[in-house]
Amino acid sequence: METPIPRRSRPRARWAAGLAALAVLVGAGTWTAAASDRAPTVHREDQVMRMPGARIDTSYFTAGGSGRRPAVLIGHGFGGSKDDVRAQAEKLARDGYAVLTWSARGFGKSTGEIGLNDPEHEVKDVSRLIDWLAERPEVQLDAKGDPRVGVTGASYGGAVSLLAAGYDKRVDAIAPEITYWNLADALFPNGVFKKLWAGIFFSTGGGCDTFEPELCSMYQRVAVSGTPDPAARELLAERSPSAVADRIDVPALIVQGQTDSLFPLGQADAMAKAIKANGAPVDVDWISGGHDGGDTESDRVQNRVASWFDRYLKDDKSADTGPAFRVSRTGGVDSTDGRAQLRGASSDRYPGLENGTTAITLSGGTKTFDNPAGATPPAISAVPGIGGGLSQLSSLGVGLSLDFPGQNAGFDSAPVTDALRITGSPTIRATVASSTGDAVLFAKVYDVGPDGTQQVLPSQLVAPVRVENAAKGKAVELTLPAVDHRIEPGHRLRLVLAATDLGYASPAAPATYRVTLDGPLNVPTVPALTTAATALPAWVWGLPAAGALIAAVLLLTARRRTGTPAPDPALADVPLRIEGLTKRYAKSADRYAVRDLSFEVGKGQVLGLLGPNGAGKTTTLRMLMGLITPDAGEIRVFGQAIRPGAPVLSRVGAFVEGAGFLPHLSGRANLELYWAATGRPAEDSHLDEALEIAGLGDALARAVRTYSQGMRQRLAIAQAMLGLPDLLILDEPTNGLDPPQIREMRDVMIRYAEAGRTVIVSSHLLSEVEQSCTHLVVMHRGQLIQAGPVAEITGSGDTLLITTAEDVPEPVIEKIAALPGIGSAERAAAGAGPGLLVRLDGASTATLVTELLRLDVPLTGVGPHRRLEDAFLTLISGGSA
Repeated sequence: METPIPRRSRPRARWAAGLAALAVLVGAGTWTAAASDRAPTVHREDQVMRMPGARIDTSYFTAGGSGRRPAVLIGHGFGGSKDDVRAQAEKLARDGYAVLTWSARGFGKSTGEIGLNDPEHEVKDVSRLIDWLAERPEVQLDAKGDPRVGVTGASYGGAVSLLAAGYDKRVDAIAPEITYWNLADALFPNGVFKKLWAGIFFSTGGGCDTFEPELCSMYQRVAVSGTPDPAARELLAERSPSAVADRIDVPALIVQGQTDSLFPLGQADAMAKAIKANGAPVDVDWISGGHDGGDTESDRVQNRVASWFDRYLKDDKSADTGPAFRVSRTGGVDSTDGRAQLRGASSDRYPGLENGTTAITLSGGTKTFDNPAGATPPAISAVPGIGGGLSQLSSLGVGLSLDFPGQNAGFDSAPVTDALRITGSPTIRATVASSTGDAVLFAKVYDVGPDGTQQVLPSQLVAPVRVENAAKGKAVELTLPAVDHRIEPGHRLRLVLAATDLGYASPAAPATYRVTLDGPLNVPTVPALTTAATALPAWVWGLPAAGALIAAVLLLTARRRTGTPAPDPALADVPLRIEGLTKRYAKSADRYAVRDLSFEVGKGQVLGLLGPNGAGKTTTLRMLMGLITPDAGEIRVFGQAIRPGAPVLSRVGAFVEGAGFLPHLSGRANLELYWAATGRPAEDSHLDEALEIAGLGDALARAVRTYSQGMRQRLAIAQAMLGLPDLLILDEPTNGLDPPQIREMRDVMIRYAEAGRTVIVSSHLLSEVEQSCTHLVVMHRGQLIQAGPVAEITGSGDTLLITTAEDVPEPVIEKIAALPGIGSAERAAAGAGPGLLVRLDGASTATLVTELLRLDVPLTGVGPHRRLEDAFLTLISGGSA
């Protein structure tokens, strides 16, 4: 391993012999002025630098006078490039820094193999960039060859900032964001393989062949077996900042996400403790969002990073670096846009994850449950890139989770009498026994409402654990995910130990688990945290001025309005056609929420609108409802162009981003009042039919304030169905519903479409979309990725997975492959259990099953080889992690 460069030392690194090549540029460097409405002008110089084994694409930003200034390196997220951090680079340049960005090996226009921040490649690249900065006349030096420099970045770029500080002692300050301390612990937590995130990593990177060969081999080995081996752990650990924990001794601002199943808060806790132990200043900031979505608070975070560098690079002792510990909390919902309002709670020291624990007694005794064969169907907690918005609102009683009966054990507390704020990682001891000797469990703590049906999993997080040699029972201590969550009076805590989880690999062999709790649930609290008041929404203080401005704009533009486009008779029977739909983000000329989106929906279809958080789904639905105006393109419903207040909207029912009910009125009264407000005749409401769909029974006579989240959800969907609209739009209709209610909702959508109407549903439950939808539209980064029938996208009509009770002999496989209409037959991949992959080439599934039975194949199941989950992850694999 490379010997670190001594801090403030004049000699170069031992690899300095090759540095002369850095001055050789592939093509000419170019200077451009970055447009800005602020002075001074930012200049950007693009260069491609030759590194051993790669060409690295860089951009260098400066602004202002000719004096020397500190430098900042900004790394990008996995799957991204230097372009992703350009705005931050320009801001720091205007703030008086020389800023260098680069695309890491294998990303953007840079060449080379992806090494997951390999110290021998990616980390040495950073040191070579620091060498280049040391030669720039604009950059402040602490010694010859030693620039004053800080490093920041998010995710992949955050990890390289930590590694750079550990390997190169010229780094003076760092600000890593939502990143890892030990990549082995992140992808193999407690010996369990985090399969979905790992798969996204390798797909986002361009496929296994784009990685260093040993990484590719490691991934394939673990993905097939489903179990991480010691060699895999060692490989990832040695490329992690934790490998140089004792060398990272520079001021560190650590920003970590609360809605992050990839790099949870425990990763930030480990790095904070290690760097603090080295004597360096450390501040910790828990933001609302993370890799699973939500509000990443980018403006606030970037301002705090700039202040951190002002203090420790510019030596500005007046710079406000913020509190030692800050956590973002939900302080309500802005009624103007439905967004969660955030407020900060802070303290003058970082408390860690186990501060001030309170013991909570759980009931339930000993419980027995099963790990199903093939670990299917799996429970659902966090789905990578999805659900962050819901996670952010968990304190308001909104959540997404699913546990299947018979596959988990639940232990409940008594209702809490006083509000309880969990800040950190709850722990509990339990004895686990397994019929197979080993067990994989997924531990989670739910916040359960007074009626028992309102169940929220804070931040959608679970803690996996592998328990070995447990045939006779084994005592284990379970550490639950770190969260910041408030339990309201009257609510209960529910500890659930599940046998499966969608995001992780579980044993394929069926097993029976038995769990006994050996003590209370120890819940960490931090009473010393001071919570700031929620700021007033801008519309409160800006309403008078806004009213005057709107009046003026209306007067000035009244004569320039254009009429609504004429109806298109050819589309009179088409429920929806979208062509070239485009919507830019506010105050941005080149960032798009939706871009050039086109698709069509026919009668009788149930269309699933899919995409990760931020894909543009909700923006599309809001434009479809006439709530916001597109920048380009058009939407036609039954041939009529959509505009705010368009008459054709009376044929559209929608449940988008929640429904507002008067809490003191009954459910029925709310629906009657809503319909009366439309001005349409009461007999057209079909109120009784909508209420029958809602299935609320006697609760319809109760005040809505007494409803659980699931009951509110069903009432909102019944409101959308009033008038039995020809086009029904549902945004996350199953949120807050339990499994039986989800099944009922699926049946409702299917029946509704069978009557000749059309349903568009946006959902994060891929299994439900696969079972209820006939067609799909998949979006990513505002653009259409694929559209068509579900079977076409999943490929279910091509290759079938045939599961069997035992391995099929090779001679029988050969006979199957030789059958008429069969393209091929081969044994299923190792680790998937006994079975075959059979590609149909003309034969029907029924014919194949008949032939398999004739050949005495011990069938246990027949299904599509490629599930919607697989297809979805493949289609969106171009996103950054």
